[in-house]
Amino acid sequence: LERELLNDIKDKSDIIIDTTRLSAISFKNKLNSIFFNGNKKDLVINIESFGFKNGILVEADLVFDVRFLPNPYYIEELKELNGKDDEIQNYVMGFGDSKIFLNKVVDLLEFLIPKYKAEGKNMLTIGVGCTGGKHRSVTIANKLYEYLEQKGYRVFRHHRDADKI
Repeated sequence: LERELLNDIKDKSDIIIDTTRLSAISFKNKLNSIFFNGNKKDLVINIESFGFKNGILVEADLVFDVRFLPNPYYIEELKELNGKDDEIQNYVMGFGDSKIFLNKVVDLLEFLIPKYKAEGKNMLTIGVGCTGGKHRSVTIANKLYEYLEQKGYRVFRHHRDADKI
């Protein structure tokens, strides 16, 4: 039954890699050639918001803490919304510190991204955290995503805790 299941999975697979004789670096190069067409300069950037109360984002290369920004959680009409909502985005970005912080992070990323690419890094994961991962971190992560997307980077975003209660 187990062998039959494995054969069924293999038959449905688009790509099969025999790793029996591959070293770790050869395996990485194989994955690079399949998924990035051999172009090591094609950096994928993942931006993920999260809440520190649910645990730090351990897979992140860079983590930015935005708990210093005013928290909309304490405003009754904003509490149940999240950073995907215009009202939260307007609130969070309505503070000078939010704009200054975003500009400083963008400036840092403009410096770092070419350095990571030059080193052959294929993936960069950026974490943005606040207390619950629902308001401030989602807003700032979305702003970073929009900026990097406009710059032409292959960028993805995920909000780990935005919909948690």
